[in-house]
Amino acid sequence: MASTTPSKSKSDWLAPAILTAKTITAAAECAPFPYIKGVSGTVLILLETVVRVKKNREDLEELCNSATEIITTLHDQVKAHGNTAAVKFKGLCEKLESYLEAVILAIRNLQDQSKGFRGRVKEFLKSSNLTEEIAGYQTQIQGVCSKLKLMAIIETNFKVDEMHAIITAPSFAVVEAVQNINNCPPPSRIFQGRQAMLDKMHQFFDTDSGNQHIYVLYGLGGAGKTQIALKFIEQSSFSDVFLVDTSKVDTIETGLKSIAVSKSVGDSAQAALRWLQSNHTRWLLFFDNADDPKINLNNFLPRCNHGNIIITSRNPELRSYGAHTLVSDMEEADAITLLLRRANKESSEENLKLATGIVKELYYLPLAIIQAGAFISKSEDLEGYLALYLSNRARLLSKKAAQSHDDYAQTVFTTWQTSFNQLSHLAATLLQLCSFLHYTGISEDMFSTASKYEPLSWSPPREEPTGEWNCLKFLDVTNEIKAYSLISFDAKTKLFSIHPLVHAWSRSTLLNEDPLQLCMSSILGMYITKIPGNEIELASVQLIPHIVLLKYANPDRVADFRRAFWHIYYYAGKFKDAQAIAEQVLEKSKFLLGDDHADTLSAMGTLASTYYKLGEFQKAKELEVLVLDKRTKILGEDPPDTLLAMGNLAKTRCDLGQFQKAKELEVLVLEKRTNFLGEDHPHTLWTMSNLAQTYSDLGEFQKAKKLEILVLEKRTKLLGEDHLNTLLAMGNLASTYSDLGEFQKAKELEVLVLEKRTKLLGEDHPDTLFMMGNLASTYSDLGELQKAKELEVLVLEKRRKLLGVDHPDTLRAMANLAVTHYTLGDLKKALGLEVEVLQKRRQLLGDKHPHTILAMENLVKTYQKLGKQEEMERLEQLIEHTKKSL
Repeated sequence: MASTTPSKSKSDWLAPAILTAKTITAAAECAPFPYIKGVSGTVLILLETVVRVKKNREDLEELCNSATEIITTLHDQVKAHGNTAAVKFKGLCEKLESYLEAVILAIRNLQDQSKGFRGRVKEFLKSSNLTEEIAGYQTQIQGVCSKLKLMAIIETNFKVDEMHAIITAPSFAVVEAVQNINNCPPPSRIFQGRQAMLDKMHQFFDTDSGNQHIYVLYGLGGAGKTQIALKFIEQSSFSDVFLVDTSKVDTIETGLKSIAVSKSVGDSAQAALRWLQSNHTRWLLFFDNADDPKINLNNFLPRCNHGNIIITSRNPELRSYGAHTLVSDMEEADAITLLLRRANKESSEENLKLATGIVKELYYLPLAIIQAGAFISKSEDLEGYLALYLSNRARLLSKKAAQSHDDYAQTVFTTWQTSFNQLSHLAATLLQLCSFLHYTGISEDMFSTASKYEPLSWSPPREEPTGEWNCLKFLDVTNEIKAYSLISFDAKTKLFSIHPLVHAWSRSTLLNEDPLQLCMSSILGMYITKIPGNEIELASVQLIPHIVLLKYANPDRVADFRRAFWHIYYYAGKFKDAQAIAEQVLEKSKFLLGDDHADTLSAMGTLASTYYKLGEFQKAKELEVLVLDKRTKILGEDPPDTLLAMGNLAKTRCDLGQFQKAKELEVLVLEKRTNFLGEDHPHTLWTMSNLAQTYSDLGEFQKAKKLEILVLEKRTKLLGEDHLNTLLAMGNLASTYSDLGEFQKAKELEVLVLEKRTKLLGEDHPDTLFMMGNLASTYSDLGELQKAKELEVLVLEKRRKLLGVDHPDTLRAMANLAVTHYTLGDLKKALGLEVEVLQKRRQLLGDKHPHTILAMENLVKTYQKLGKQEEMERLEQLIEHTKKSL
């Protein structure tokens, strides 16, 4: 190999080379480039070793000059490109350093053998092909230099058409461009978290399985799949890393061709695959953005049992290629750190609190967090961002920051729009329909049930109008949406879900919401009407999020679904919403059908039931008396509808304190229902249960206990232990055990019922809170006052929020907590609650109601304990006067 340096005399040629090596080594000491420092130090040792050779050192002149040229080039490139160059030269430097160390050792061994030194040097140079090895390193370094130059050109506003000309030109420039494609950029400078995923990947690729290593990172666009892959690559050590844009077949083939060209093995994708198949080094092939489900990626995978492949995709189907991880939302702590770093804000206590609220609202999606951070960095208003976002969600999630920390060109909304544009019309419509539902708990049953109704403005997928649901077609449609991770499916629950931000974005794709909203409202109404009556209460818990979000469209032509929606609101404990619908239904029915029509009377009963649940017992009673009178007049005393009205009125009278009147009605209803329906019929059991409660209110606890045990046995046998009606019977029996002083039995049942209701209905449902309050009272009876207090505080807080401060159940919770405070000796707290309870009960129920009298008696005890003699005597006189008037 001929030297490119000027010729020198045999006496001075080595001195400048040593000076150059020393200078570069010293410069490397001052910069964070250990790879350059290592190789330049090794070159210096090589030169010094040659100096110590007494004779014939000129035989090593070319080797020394070439090594000096290499480190000079390295130094120049690092100086020009900084860290980028250091990363690019890492592998070359390590290999060159190791190689030169072997040369140095060989020279020293030759030097120790003085006889025939010149001949041995020539033989060594010939046998080891030193000049060819060094020439190879020089060629590789030239290639890296070319890449760095190309990168510099691209970074200086290079035009797309000029770049295209370079890539397609049949010249050395195409090699430069191609080589750039085959090298990964570093991850984002603000990359944060994901350590568990990275650890899993390292463990996988570091394990020698004897097979090709393929790892798939899949998930929603914007979740950070590419960045995780790049971070892993940065932390790893592969002999070659090839990045292939996998978004289209053309870009895949171009990427593979670039590998072939860079390795001088041809200019085709097949040539690259053959090279990868024959090369047993630790190469990594990175297929990025393999999102198109129509591309068969298997056609582009090297057919061999070695090598390493990473695939990033939105398509979960690619999991079949190997090990895989679902990339979704970030951990909260990492999300907060990422937001503050991108926003250029310090991690103060106040900033951490503000950032927590923001990342929660962004559902911890990395791309959304980065966009938010970029906006905050520009506006410098971390405190005001959340309010701005809530009122301008679509605009902010579509806004691209001018300054970025990675190469990702799309925003949160535009990245999903790209996927949405690939969907068929049917798939797009289904996704838009689901945007009117809650983003979790979407079932195929909702649509399959609706398919049996005609006509619809949009029909769920079926091949012919037979009224039969086409499961396979629906599966095809949902699989199409799943292929872009725009919807997920839980095989265990058989339910679909949508990422909350995708859900919000999907609504933004609508040009006219009204037709689809009406359609989805009708579909859901049809579905609800088909739910069996004994399952509607449990179904309401699952459906209420959909109903609340949908904001039921209510035009005349779907008026028959109003009652279906009323059922969901009612059984989910949303009584104010149920009242609004019930009033609409009654008004409409009166106008169309008249006051005495059966549907009108049914609507009247529905509204009365809603008033009852709201604690407006007098309003409920007035309607129920009217309904009973009309049904008795029109139908007679014995038909089921008349008995239903009679039973409802009895229950309301009971809550109004009219226990004897309630008892008389319930005994009559029970007798008739037992005769007509049998004692195992659900309606008969309901009446039996209501009568038992009235017995308890009248103090006839043994009669109540006998009926409640019978109801519980029958419901357990007919419905099972976990049915809500069975749990209701269990809870009623527990209350009677408490009334009888059997507190331990009551506690065991109440703990069980509370656990099951919490699981089935949630901890905020009225029935759950009712049982929580009963258990608290039992704790108090057992002397476990602290447990009682904790539960009662929780119940009161939730009831105030859910039912309002005037609801009877809220007042009951307030009264129970007051009793516990009294027992614990906290008389001032007890007094405050008792005064409020009495005031509200007198206003809502009147002085003669048993609950009002009980409130008076409790307050008298507290007045006495506090020494408030005058207030105590005045209240005692009121109690005496009230009882005499009963």
